[in-house]
Amino acid sequence: MSRPEPAFGGSLAQPISAGIVAGITGFASSFALVIAGLHAVGATDAQASSGLLALCFGVAVLCIVLARVYRMPISFAWSTPGAALLIAASATTKNFSAAAGAFIVCGVLIVLCGLWPALGRSITRIPKSIASAMLAGILFPICLAPVLAVVQIPALAIPVVLVWLILFRIAPRWAVPAAMAVAAIAIGISAGTGWLTAASTSLVPELTFVLPTFDPLVIVSLGLPLFIVTMAGQNVPGFVVMSTFGYTVPPRPVLVASGAATVVGAFFGAHALNLAAITAAIMAGPDSHPDKSKRWVATFTSGFVYIVFGLGAGVAVALISASPPILITAVAGLALLGALVGALSNAIEEVAHRIPAAATFLVTASGIAIIGIGSAFWGLLVGALIMLWSASPWPRRRT
Repeated sequence: MSRPEPAFGGSLAQPISAGIVAGITGFASSFALVIAGLHAVGATDAQASSGLLALCFGVAVLCIVLARVYRMPISFAWSTPGAALLIAASATTKNFSAAAGAFIVCGVLIVLCGLWPALGRSITRIPKSIASAMLAGILFPICLAPVLAVVQIPALAIPVVLVWLILFRIAPRWAVPAAMAVAAIAIGISAGTGWLTAASTSLVPELTFVLPTFDPLVIVSLGLPLFIVTMAGQNVPGFVVMSTFGYTVPPRPVLVASGAATVVGAFFGAHALNLAAITAAIMAGPDSHPDKSKRWVATFTSGFVYIVFGLGAGVAVALISASPPILITAVAGLALLGALVGALSNAIEEVAHRIPAAATFLVTASGIAIIGIGSAFWGLLVGALIMLWSASPWPRRRT
């Protein structure tokens, strides 16, 4: 009789390496965007460092625990479109305490989606064209940043863009991490040792408690849009990616766990956690392991990678703080180009919804703030009203 293979025995080098690659890719491709987003809504360097650390630890716990319990490569990440939303929300709040309150509301709503499936279904019933147009409007100004950076700081930006362009052709998975590495080198050279001196006071980041406040205007302009883009732009695609590889992920524990982790993380400056989509494909696909029952090891491994990166949050924040803001936004824009293309494609997919989607996109991309409420909310509202008006049963005048 043959012995059962031990949990971590056998040929597990492949999923372990896939988990390491996924962890590096997930962190390096968007940590700069997270820090810039937290700064945009009023976080200090210490609070941004704490937020990044809390996000990394939250991702790690979710990946390690749920992958081990369900023996599936259920992987998690922070909300990248949510981080982009923080930058767009800078016009509506610079009070990080109020932003933390909005993060908590987002987490509670995610938990409710898990406990109350009707709420989750209602989010998926938001027309894809409108939700995608709002996401595209959030991403568009950030994706313009590489162009602006090349014009404003060519010596720093051009090498970053060139490295991204070259690797996008020959090794797409590493294009953004390599661009971020080049940006870090450029920042280090231009800033000298000043940023490292600043980092030396907080090489080991600390979790900093943020006392939340619940401002209704910030909740409407930041909390609700953050919930919508996290659900529609991250969780729903995450479930789809897993299903394409033959995994049926139980929605309740995933949503309840990620929502609860979001609530806890918000008290330390973290914005939102959700199912991974892009990095999930690395760990749930056949490249991770031919035997799908062993691919969970990849996700399990990626959790420990995030712990390592989280311990470097203080250095990461110091590096980003020493950089020209446009350069960091430019790297984030390169990372989000694919998401922008996908959002625009979904927005105009249905011919009948193109005008409402265009209105949603334009209002959201404008960055306007009316009565303290940001453009993401107004974009959704305007798009929904135009869609309802265009679909009304009233007789139309013939031309």
